[in-house]
Amino acid sequence: MATEYNSGMAANIKFLIPMAHVADVQRSVDFYAQLGFEPLHIGKDPDGHCPWAHIRSGNAHLMFSRDPESTKVEKESTVVLYLYADDLIKLREELVAKEVKVSEITYPFYMPKGEVCLQDPDGYVILIGQSD
Repeated sequence: MATEYNSGMAANIKFLIPMAHVADVQRSVDFYAQLGFEPLHIGKDPDGHCPWAHIRSGNAHLMFSRDPESTKVEKESTVVLYLYADDLIKLREELVAKEVKVSEITYPFYMPKGEVCLQDPDGYVILIGQSD
């Protein structure tokens, strides 16, 4: 039985974009480009460094922010990014050809059409499932 929640407030939130703190924003933008993401907005400091970026692939959005407080960003599964691919087999083949370390396709009970796992340069876990 589903529980209904009603805060009495009208639905006001229209979009959610996760923002990951990373050691090097440009490195993250370049890595996610291999997954088909394109930059929408890239912030530049006067010194030319990139402190912030917003990327997109279809309806999937992600933002990055440089974490000036640490030189080594340790994220180990604090956030798992779950993406959906139109053609998981083709995407995995393209990643392997680009020498991106990606798992074999597995078929867990919750994703019977297949799923792969990889990590981005800052250690964020990325799971990619085959969309319907």
